[in-house]
Amino acid sequence: MLVDLARNDLLKVCTPDSVAVTEFMNVERYSHIMHLVSTVEGTLSEDVSAVDVVRATFPAGTLSGAPKPMALSIIHELEPINRGLFGGVVGYFDFSGNADLAIAIRTVLIRNGKGYVQAGAGIVLDSVPESENDETISKASAPLRAIAMANSMRKL
Repeated sequence: MLVDLARNDLLKVCTPDSVAVTEFMNVERYSHIMHLVSTVEGTLSEDVSAVDVVRATFPAGTLSGAPKPMALSIIHELEPINRGLFGGVVGYFDFSGNADLAIAIRTVLIRNGKGYVQAGAGIVLDSVPESENDETISKASAPLRAIAMANSMRKL
């Protein structure tokens, strides 16, 4: 479903025949989690800028859910605070119209001497609340460990 959402988002800014899933549900392993990774690619339509692509694809369906308009409405209703940077975009646009961007997850925001970490889980019909909570804690653990390591280095 989320791959379909990504494909539909890209169809807003790409030539229709060019949008394709080039990688589907490959497992990537990291120190504390595993991800299912899919890649959707397309050729931008004429006169489409990198900013247009961001507008068409963010917030990403992987962090909002599907169908996107309904999911965003539910998030707005149920989440007590704004997500801020979490789930947004980090990267750069160059003067040639190119961009290199990433979804801001597994990040730490430092404000007024305090570090903030956000994490979440994908809730679906057959989700088990305890498992989703465990997943969220696991996802938050890497940036929390980084903060702990940075603090221990300051004491040396």
